[in-house]
Amino acid sequence: MSTGDIIIIITLIVGVVLFGLFWLNKKASKKMDAHQEMVNRSKQTTTIFVIDKKKAKITEVNMPKIVTEQMPKIYKFLKLYFVQAKIGSQILTLICDKKVFNAITVKKNVKVELAGIYIVSVVGMKTDKELKEIKKAKKEKAKENKKENKKENKKG
Repeated sequence: MSTGDIIIIITLIVGVVLFGLFWLNKKASKKMDAHQEMVNRSKQTTTIFVIDKKKAKITEVNMPKIVTEQMPKIYKFLKLYFVQAKIGSQILTLICDKKVFNAITVKKNVKVELAGIYIVSVVGMKTDKELKEIKKAKKEKAKENKKENKKENKKG
């Protein structure tokens, strides 16, 4: 075999792999769109009282047996974001995204959009940009308060 033949074989293999990845991506995006449609149809706005939140494997959390059986096998090994909340008179364990997980505060009532046991979003949730601006403003205010305290201590 010459080097030209090896290069042709390698480019064919790379081409087949890239085509396979493209096809899988297209298939996955169709599935994701279907799931997102289903979530948007079934979401409801509800007020919940957040008891606890944690990141854990689904086997470590108190979830109904039916839910754990229906989850894809990959999720049994990954850590997910769980929120234990009181909805009405029931205490339930809910699943959410990282963005929603970070926006939820513990021991407070939060208005959320639920689709089954999945927290879609927090009503009135701020974007990442707004959260960064709020943190920046808090830091600046803390610096100003420190400076004022130092001036008062020098005067007094």
